[in-house]
Amino acid sequence: MAAESHTDTDTETDNLTLVQAVRDGLHSEMERDEDVVVMGEDVGKNGGVFRATEGLYEEFGDNRVIDTPLAESGIIGTAIGMAAYGMRPVPEMQFLGFIYPGFDQIVSHAARLRTRSRGRFTCPLVIRAPYGGGIRAPEHHSESSEAMFAHQPGLKVVVPSTPYDTKGLLTSAIRSPDPVLFLEPKLIYRAFREEVPAESYEVPLDEAVVRRDGSDISVFTWGAMTRPTIEAAENLAGEIDVEVVDLRTLSPLDEDTIVESFKKTGRAAVVHEAPQTGGLGAEIAATIQEEALLYQEAPVERITGFDTPFPLYALEDYYLPEAERIESGIRDAMGF
Repeated sequence: MAAESHTDTDTETDNLTLVQAVRDGLHSEMERDEDVVVMGEDVGKNGGVFRATEGLYEEFGDNRVIDTPLAESGIIGTAIGMAAYGMRPVPEMQFLGFIYPGFDQIVSHAARLRTRSRGRFTCPLVIRAPYGGGIRAPEHHSESSEAMFAHQPGLKVVVPSTPYDTKGLLTSAIRSPDPVLFLEPKLIYRAFREEVPAESYEVPLDEAVVRRDGSDISVFTWGAMTRPTIEAAENLAGEIDVEVVDLRTLSPLDEDTIVESFKKTGRAAVVHEAPQTGGLGAEIAATIQEEALLYQEAPVERITGFDTPFPLYALEDYYLPEAERIESGIRDAMGF
């Protein structure tokens, strides 16, 4: 995927990987606002399992970069209390598959605090979690369960796919007055680099972006699946003109961009690595049905992971949608 230009020639930039952009975003916001606190398992002295918090402990100290016990419910519950009283905690779950002990805290408390208190309290909390497969990890390390959280009112769910978007979206998330689940596609943590402004900036939390213009079919995706989707689109160039839309935020969905793209093409596919049943692909298909039915030329194709637990090693590449399978799904949608 070619890097996009976001800056003018006078802007100071750094050539960063996605995981470096996470660290840069955290550093910028911690420097700007002393209420921003990083916490989690091994985020301090060790710099995090993926080194996303490397160096922050040495610069900001153990009062703002806090190594916690191995207890996800406790980490998130503590962070909710800190957020309710004016701080802006950024707890890390080492992997999304480890988040389930903290699920009750997220859906029963963080997402409901503003409503429950009738606006007296908000919960400016960002839960970071590396997610997704492709790195040959053990069980519970490769899950993509974003749909569970996108279903919960009061909680934003954000997934970047480029270093530029990572820093800007993380900045917006930390400054948001309400809780955000910030999912980082670890498969592409170090897959490529991009020029990222050294200064702080925001990318809106409710706007999708068209990564590739096209006229024949709209393909909606996010996170690590953006790159193979663009690869598939480029491979099909000359045969099928594919528009690729990177959603970036899964809750709230940018329905306007989804519908506008679909009205232009009349056909759609959704690519995600989560299991198909109950996935976000179904919500996107329903949105298209409700808002643009009269423009529809074919059923919405879902190109996804399978309805199985995430497999180990030998079957991992088969499970994840890759360019060839995405191309096949696009052809199916076009051939209807």
